[in-house]
Amino acid sequence: MSISRRDFIATTALGSLAVTLHAQTPSSARRPIIIISAYNGYNYLDEAYDMLRSGADTLDAALRVVRGPEDDPKDDSVGLGGLPNEEGVVELDACCMHGPTRRAGSVGGVRNIKNVSLVTKAVMERTGHVMLVGEGAERFAVAQGFPRENLLTEHARKLWLLYKETHSDWWGPGLSDPNWKKRLPNGKQTSALIERMTQVAADLGIPPDERAAAIRKILRPPTGTIHCSALNDKGEISGCTTTSGLAWKIPGRVGDSAIIGAGCYTDQDVGSAGATGSGEENIKVAGAHTIVENMRKGMSPEDAGMETLKRIVRNYNGEKDRLRYMDMTYYILRKDGAYAGVSLWEGYADSGKPHQIAVHDGNRRTEKTKFLFAGLSEEWPPRPGAFS
Repeated sequence: MSISRRDFIATTALGSLAVTLHAQTPSSARRPIIIISAYNGYNYLDEAYDMLRSGADTLDAALRVVRGPEDDPKDDSVGLGGLPNEEGVVELDACCMHGPTRRAGSVGGVRNIKNVSLVTKAVMERTGHVMLVGEGAERFAVAQGFPRENLLTEHARKLWLLYKETHSDWWGPGLSDPNWKKRLPNGKQTSALIERMTQVAADLGIPPDERAAAIRKILRPPTGTIHCSALNDKGEISGCTTTSGLAWKIPGRVGDSAIIGAGCYTDQDVGSAGATGSGEENIKVAGAHTIVENMRKGMSPEDAGMETLKRIVRNYNGEKDRLRYMDMTYYILRKDGAYAGVSLWEGYADSGKPHQIAVHDGNRRTEKTKFLFAGLSEEWPPRPGAFS
């Protein structure tokens, strides 16, 4: 068979192009395995990383990380031991997104079920819905084999009693209200309140070495949460977020952790992001979705997160008198393995420690976040009547 000069050149060119494309196609090379999570997921990263090395699904690996704190009664940010609402009832929120199949599941305001992160996967896999809430979500979980459990530990119950006897509640104008005014107690008021709370804590049987921390959690209700995103060597990515929500919240309050696009968002074409911190603020900027869309436009993970934090700042016209009473940390993982942890503030005043993310890419470690504002956040201002 004869080949013309033109056919020979065309065939050679196509062959060279095919070799070049093969060399440049990401799927021809093994990608990095990376897991990122909130700091309280650190102890569970090794097992999740080994799961990914063994070929496990990325969502299963991420769920393994967040299930650790859910099962730990000493972690009062999620699951068993989570701090309750103002009526003393633990209510949990969670959501997950599975990149490879582009599916999602979510639950909000769930009582009596410890591992709500796993319930979100059941919603995703076994229903035609995306979100279930309240009593319906609990009944669904029980029907799927999840046991009902008492989630209020003795430690959390004593903290709730301390709150009920010494502090106010979440009723009233919030930070975003135009009529909000900064209310700070004077030194005499503070001393009197702390003295009273210390005595009540003693009467409730809270150990002396735990009373200061207990009082801080009453005065500045924590917003405990855990997020995890996982990337395998095939470039598949998933994410999940779970929480017991804002301590002492009004019953029925659902934060950003149950809201797909706020507390968690994953797009197989781009990457994954999740959040911990002030849920109401994150809902208003659709934080996780905004970050992923920023990366889709070409921003680095760090820049994508910082730009989203600036949206929160814009909502308050940059007024640090208000912004210091909230905080936000974003955990960002791009499909190519680039990642970042960014936060509104450098750290929390209660702990005096910097915000950190947990990372495992073959080397388990923690890293400080990149922060928008130097200094420490206060979480929430004293409420009206709190010092009367």
